[in-house]
Amino acid sequence: MEVTLLGTGDTTGTPTPGCSCPTCTAANDRDVERTRFSVHVTNERTGESVLIDASPDLRYQFLRDGLSLPDAIVITHIHFDHLDGLGNAYRLLDSVPVYAADETDPQTDESVAETIERRFDYLDAIDVHPQTPFETVEVCGLQITLVPVEHPPLLCYGLTVESDDAKLSITGDTNFAIPDRSRHQLADADLLLADAIVPARLCSHHPLGGTHKTTAGVPRTFGTKHMTTEGALDLASELRADRTRLVHISHFPTPEEAFRPEAAVDGEQFSL
Repeated sequence: MEVTLLGTGDTTGTPTPGCSCPTCTAANDRDVERTRFSVHVTNERTGESVLIDASPDLRYQFLRDGLSLPDAIVITHIHFDHLDGLGNAYRLLDSVPVYAADETDPQTDESVAETIERRFDYLDAIDVHPQTPFETVEVCGLQITLVPVEHPPLLCYGLTVESDDAKLSITGDTNFAIPDRSRHQLADADLLLADAIVPARLCSHHPLGGTHKTTAGVPRTFGTKHMTTEGALDLASELRADRTRLVHISHFPTPEEAFRPEAAVDGEQFSL
């Protein structure tokens, strides 16, 4: 597998428009960026590629990194920064299967797959394939398994992408309380992409503070929806990941925190 991190930022990205904070300034100075989340995975044996989440920045990301358009797409949840790039299928893709979970969300009264079908019913190119979590499906010669994670109030999913000799695990948007069965599926990856929106020290700025604390009192969840840097690194250690990149990073950390060695930026590539 050839894995390209198309988008490694949160919903506003880094640099954030109109922001001159030290981290946005440092990103400009370093000529790096974090657009909205998306991952491109190429099966080098078949030449086919899978897109994990459709960032609103999809068109720009593909032009910037010079990648082939995807042969299939997987959507983890229905938030804007992971879904709305599907509109780019119009006149860019003749036909593309889109894989998404089939569980009905009590908050929306429909599954992720059904939401995609409803919202993009005008796009003939999109062919939605509902998938049951933990049931593996072959996509472009790769084995893909959706797993439930915790991103309240909506249902959200992480996933694994596996070939005969490589494994990519993606936590998706989640807090630290990932169910045990999902942790088991995500474990022992060659590369783990872990949601890490801010360092734990910034939980004091969240109305709900931090949760899922360590015995030393360090929050591993920022509020209720996303892991802290510390939480993501603790999870990576628990899951025995060979390599870990922190993603879905906001512009609120200091430059030193935002560009620490484990923190991904757009365009990074990994051969697994």
